[in-house]
Amino acid sequence: MTLLGTFALWAALLLGCWSAALALFGPWQRRPALAVAVTRGSYAVCAALLVATVALWKGIFAHDFNIEYVASYTSRNLPTYYLVSAFWAGQKGSLLFWAVILSIFGALAQALTSARHKLLLPYVAGVTNLVIAFFVSVMLFGGANPFERLGFTPPDGRGLNPQLQNPGMVMHPPMLYLGYISITIPFAFAIAALLARRLDTGWIIAMRKWALASWLFLSIGITLGMWWAYVELGWGGVWAWDPVENAPLLSWLTLTAFLHSVMIQEKRGMLKRWNVSLMIGTFLLSIFGTFITRSGAIASVHSFTQSDIGYFFLALLLVSAVLSFTLLYTRWPMLEAEVQLESLVSRESAFLFNNLALVGIAFSVLWGTLFPIISEAVRGTKITVGPPFFNRVNVPLGLFLLLLTGVGPLIAWRKASAANLRRQFIVPVASGAIAAAVLLVAGLRDFYALTALSLAGFVLGTVAQEFYRGVRARRSLHGENAAVALAHLVARNRRRYGGYIVHVGIVIYFVAFTGLAFKVKKEIDLQPGATDSIRSPFGHTYELTHMGVSQYERLNRQVSAATLEVRRDGKRITTITSEKRQYLDSFGNPTFEPSTEVGIHSDLREDLYVVYAGSPDGTERARFTVMINPLVSWFWIGAAVLTMGGLITMWPGGPQLRTPRRRLAVQSGYGVPLAGVAE
Repeated sequence: MTLLGTFALWAALLLGCWSAALALFGPWQRRPALAVAVTRGSYAVCAALLVATVALWKGIFAHDFNIEYVASYTSRNLPTYYLVSAFWAGQKGSLLFWAVILSIFGALAQALTSARHKLLLPYVAGVTNLVIAFFVSVMLFGGANPFERLGFTPPDGRGLNPQLQNPGMVMHPPMLYLGYISITIPFAFAIAALLARRLDTGWIIAMRKWALASWLFLSIGITLGMWWAYVELGWGGVWAWDPVENAPLLSWLTLTAFLHSVMIQEKRGMLKRWNVSLMIGTFLLSIFGTFITRSGAIASVHSFTQSDIGYFFLALLLVSAVLSFTLLYTRWPMLEAEVQLESLVSRESAFLFNNLALVGIAFSVLWGTLFPIISEAVRGTKITVGPPFFNRVNVPLGLFLLLLTGVGPLIAWRKASAANLRRQFIVPVASGAIAAAVLLVAGLRDFYALTALSLAGFVLGTVAQEFYRGVRARRSLHGENAAVALAHLVARNRRRYGGYIVHVGIVIYFVAFTGLAFKVKKEIDLQPGATDSIRSPFGHTYELTHMGVSQYERLNRQVSAATLEVRRDGKRITTITSEKRQYLDSFGNPTFEPSTEVGIHSDLREDLYVVYAGSPDGTERARFTVMINPLVSWFWIGAAVLTMGGLITMWPGGPQLRTPRRRLAVQSGYGVPLAGVAE
C-alpha cells in the first residue's frame, strides 16, 4: 500500500503539472478538446489522491507500524474514532488531507459550475491544480512523505498526543482545513477572471457559493477550536490570541469583508479593484496561516514542530503575492468603478466602513502575530505580544463593527433621506436604549460591557424590524398566516434573510464574549468531606464538597479522578469530576506527559468550571482551580444560529430556479452540449 500511495502521489504531481500548464499556457481557447482535457485532468488528479488517501488509511487501520507516520501517531490501543483523526494529526498526513480535499473541491468546481462561465473553468482548473501540485511536491521533495517506511517495525506505535484525544479534535481540524482549502476555489475564479479579462460580476456569481462555504467552514472550525481549548486546555477561556488561533481568524475577517463588499459591486458596480484584492489577500492569508503552523517560527500549543517545510510555504506565499498582484496591476484599468459614492449616508458607505473595520482588525491581528518575528530579526530578542494589545485595539473596532451590523440594513442605497432615517431607526434605537436602561438598573457599570450589550439590543431590533416588515408585507399581499409568511419570506429571499440570521449569531457571540469579562476564579484545597464556596457574578453561591479521589484504568489511560458535590444556594444540583490522565501504550508503559480533563457544569447563565490540580503525597486531599464563566453556553448557541443562517444563504433554489430555462441545450464551447444550469 505504501508503494501504491507513493505512486499515486507521483501520478497526482505529474497530472497536476500537466493540467496546469495546459490550462495556463496551452491554446485551449481555439481547441475545445484541450479544454475538456484540462477538466479531465482535474478529475484524474482527484482520483490519484483518493487512491493515496485510501492507502494511508489502510496503513493506519491495519496498524502497519513500519510506516513512520503510523508509528508516530497511532497505537494498538487507540480508540477507532481517534484512528480516523490520526490521518490529519501530524504534518505529513495533514498535507495529504489538504491535497485530496482541494482536489475534490477542484473537481466539483468543474462539474457544478454553470455553463455560462465556461471560459473561466480551464483557468480555474489550472490554478487549483498548480496549488495541488505544490502540496504534493512538498510531500515528495520536502521530507514529508506520509508513506515513508522505517528500517524496522516497532511492536507498537507512540500513540496520539493526549490533547488531540478529544472529540473536538476529530471535528475541529477537518472543518478548519475545509475552510482554508476551499478558499483556493474563489481565489482561482478571481485569477481566472483576470486572465480571461472577464471582469464583470460573472466571476462573483460563479464563486459566491464557494466563498460562502469557505466562510462557513472557517466559522465552524474556529468555534470548534474555541470549544476544544475550553474543555481540554484547562485555562477556562475560549480565545487567547495565540498565533495559530489568529491565522484562521485573519482569513475569516477578510473573507467576511469580501462577502459584504461584493454586494456593492453587484448592486452598484463599485469596489471592483477592492474585491479582487480582498480575494487575493484572503488566499495569501490562508497560506500565511499554513506557514505559521508548520514553520515553527512562532511558538504555539497548536503548531507542528519546527520544520523546513515552512520555507516551502514562505516561497509559495511570496511567489503567489508577486504573480497575483502583478496580474491585478495589468488589469487595473479594466476594473474601474461604474459609479462613484454619492453620499456618506448610504448603504454603500455603511458597507465601506464595515470593510474598513474588518480589515483594520485583520491588520492589528496580523501585526501582533508577526511582531515577535520582526522583533527577533531586528533586535535579536523575540518580544511576544499578549492579549492586552489585541484587546485594546480590537475591542473598540469590534464594537464599531457591531454598530454597523445594525446600521447597514436600515440605510437606503445611494442616499438616505431624513424621513427614511427617522422611519428606519426608531425601533432599533429604542431597542438599544431599553437594553441599556435595563442593564443600568441591574447594576452593570462596565463601559465596554454596557456598550456591547446595548449595541446587541440595537442590532436585534434591526433584524426583528426587517423580519416583521417582510412578514407583514407578505400577509397583506397573499393573505398568509404569520408562520407561512415567514417561511415563504426566507425561502424567496434566502441570501438576505439568511444573512440576517447570521448577524443574530454574531450578536450572540458578542454577548458571550462580554460575559467572560466577569469570570470569577478561586483556588481551593480540600480534604475529603470538606466544603468551600465561590460566588458567581449573577449572585449565586456555589458550595463545593470534596467526595474523594478514585483511581482506575480505562481504554488507553490511567485515571485519577476527583469528585465534587455541588450545591447552588443550598440546593444540590450535580456532581463534577475532574481527572488527571496518564496515557499508556499497549504494553502499559507511560506515553507523553500527564494531562488534565476538566469538569464543567453548564446552564444558560454560567459554567462552573473545575480543574483538578493534583493530590499531595498520594493522599485524597485535592487541590482545585474553580472558575465561574458567565454566558459561555451562548458561544455554542451563537454557532448554531450562525450555521443555520449560513446554510439558508447557501441553500440552492429560490425564485431564480423557477424562471424559464432559456438554454435547454447550449454549446459549451468545448464541443460538448450541456444542459443549462440556473445559478
